[in-house]
Amino acid sequence: MRQIVVSLILISIFGCNSSNNENLETHPFTNDLIHESSPYLLQHAHNPVDWKPYNEATLKQAKQEKKLMIISVGYSACHWCHVMEHESFEDSTVAAVMNKHFISVKVDREERPDVDQIYINAVQLMTGSAGWPLNVITLPDGRPVWGGTYFRKNDWINAIEQIQEIYREEPEKLLAYANRLEEGLKSMDLVQLNTEDVNFKKYPTEVIIQKMSQTFDHEYGGNKGAPKFMMPNNLEFLLRQAVDNNDKSLLNFTTLTLDKMAYGGLYDQLGGGFARYSVDEKWHVPHFEKMLYDNAQLVSLYSNAYSVTKNPLYKDVVKETLEFVKQELTNSEGGFYSALDADSKDKNGKLEEGAFYVFTEEELQKLLKDDFDIFKEYYNINNYGKWENNQYVLIRKKTDLEIEKEFGISSEALQQKKEDWKHILIPYRNKRSKPRLDDKTLTSWNGMMLKGYVDAYRVFGEEAYLETALKNAQFIAENQLQTNGQLFHNYKDGKSSINGFLEDYAFVIEAFIDLYQVTLDEKWLTLSKTIADYALNNFFDEEKQMFYFTSKADPAIVTRNFDYRDNVIPASNSVMAKNLFVLSKYFGESNFFGEISHQMLKNVLDEIDHYPRGFSNWLSLLSNYQSDFYEVVVVGKDAQKQVKELNKNYLPNIIIAGSEQESENPLFKNRYVAEETLIYVCVNNACKLPINNTETVIKTLNKKE
Repeated sequence: MRQIVVSLILISIFGCNSSNNENLETHPFTNDLIHESSPYLLQHAHNPVDWKPYNEATLKQAKQEKKLMIISVGYSACHWCHVMEHESFEDSTVAAVMNKHFISVKVDREERPDVDQIYINAVQLMTGSAGWPLNVITLPDGRPVWGGTYFRKNDWINAIEQIQEIYREEPEKLLAYANRLEEGLKSMDLVQLNTEDVNFKKYPTEVIIQKMSQTFDHEYGGNKGAPKFMMPNNLEFLLRQAVDNNDKSLLNFTTLTLDKMAYGGLYDQLGGGFARYSVDEKWHVPHFEKMLYDNAQLVSLYSNAYSVTKNPLYKDVVKETLEFVKQELTNSEGGFYSALDADSKDKNGKLEEGAFYVFTEEELQKLLKDDFDIFKEYYNINNYGKWENNQYVLIRKKTDLEIEKEFGISSEALQQKKEDWKHILIPYRNKRSKPRLDDKTLTSWNGMMLKGYVDAYRVFGEEAYLETALKNAQFIAENQLQTNGQLFHNYKDGKSSINGFLEDYAFVIEAFIDLYQVTLDEKWLTLSKTIADYALNNFFDEEKQMFYFTSKADPAIVTRNFDYRDNVIPASNSVMAKNLFVLSKYFGESNFFGEISHQMLKNVLDEIDHYPRGFSNWLSLLSNYQSDFYEVVVVGKDAQKQVKELNKNYLPNIIIAGSEQESENPLFKNRYVAEETLIYVCVNNACKLPINNTETVIKTLNKKE
């Protein structure tokens, strides 16, 4: 059976370079997806395939009819998902085969990360790699027996017909394979309880960094090779280590990466915001989709990097990215949309990846006239910036200072030219067909973007950033959060229909804690604890001392797993562990939260050594234990002002609490002195004598023992 499955898997074509992206035609068909709210599912609502959504009714139907299921997973901004839809799922011949033999289920991976997680693990086990579109065949009970990613039309038909024949003639073979694969799935993402005594201070972090550095690209930043993903939580960890250890070499590598990413075509040089990844090693040609979660994390990262370096490039990146989010990904209620598609219509009305963003040299010459020569040098309208079909993806290579010297102009003159170029090119670009918008709102991603706005406000002090953060926090609190601390995962058109996953709880708690630390409004801290308490009651496994990705209130899909390896997005367990560490400092009457956080970190230590890049957010938590972690308590009439001053500094090893008046809260009790503002610097509730100015506090916090 293994040989049969493997031979069928080989039909799957990974990374095919087909460019047949014709405009989607209107079909006379309508399937059950027409009732869904997900933009991705609605894109398939008029396919001749009789698609059904993933829900209890669909699963029940498969069991009753004893039919295999095709579970096809993708997302709205996925280029190759669109290609396969056009080539196969819009084709009546393909649809006839699928409709005759299978229950066909379409899944938006962003709405249902739990479904995606199980089946991507299955394909990973079967083939050694996985991605999207993700196409899996399962038994009627949902257990997978075969899968792959992108398929050409004839390969797809041949593969599913062969699986159906095996199911009809030798179903016991599929059943036996499903049993073996189920055991494999249950063994993945399992965590063993670490009962050994561990001294975090002695953990060899420098060895881990040395291992990470073996893959550093010292020319373009990031990791060697292509494609290149940005990995913000890796860079956050490296930034912190560089500052904590005064490691100039590590700081130089981190800032090199940030510079090259900001210079690259990966970054929209006109409209702001980052695409998901670049297909080359120099961050030039992106997969053009723009995801909320990438931009959220990068706003935080570049804000933190600015607080360390004061590099104006980083401030520009934050400003421009938040302007992009404001213009393109924000709804009237204060929620954030999910993504912009990679594809848009070209001048011939065909869907083409990147069509909205690229220019020909002739276009630019005509638009910019006498300024074209300097623009050409600044954004490399040459072989360095050329893409395909005589089109250019704007990419920088030189600093502003180098351009100023080369053309003999002042800094002010160059900045004015850059503004003038944008005032010409952005309106011109906006006349094109825009990329399609995925206008669903996901709680976890909103939590990340909320944190991004908070971090930007903390560093730059722009009140508009705080206003946006507060509006989004209120949106989450009013629409996604229930009084018992339970969260919904999705929101669209006034409706929330999917129970929250651990990622929703983790990122909202983190954002609300950070919001408290800039506003001193205890509402957000209280809500953080309420949500954490709910997560402990409904996601936490007492035996393993880790959190499941799904709530105990929801049925398991084959099995319940732990999400604990950091990736492009930090693992929900690593974020929860950091949250509990911080909450233990605020709610110190019981260190229950702290004990759990400590144990969670112990549980993953053995794996960190094997693949440190997959545990960078855990390593950031480890840093809290390896040197002093401070509680900074500000009490008095100018508490808000003093906190604002503290927040401008890069201080990853502190929490902030503050009150402008007398309070019975244990953190503030007996610390209020009329007409004064005092700052208490504490470690594990042992405090130094109060200080009345932020300069002395910052020196104390930055002192290396």
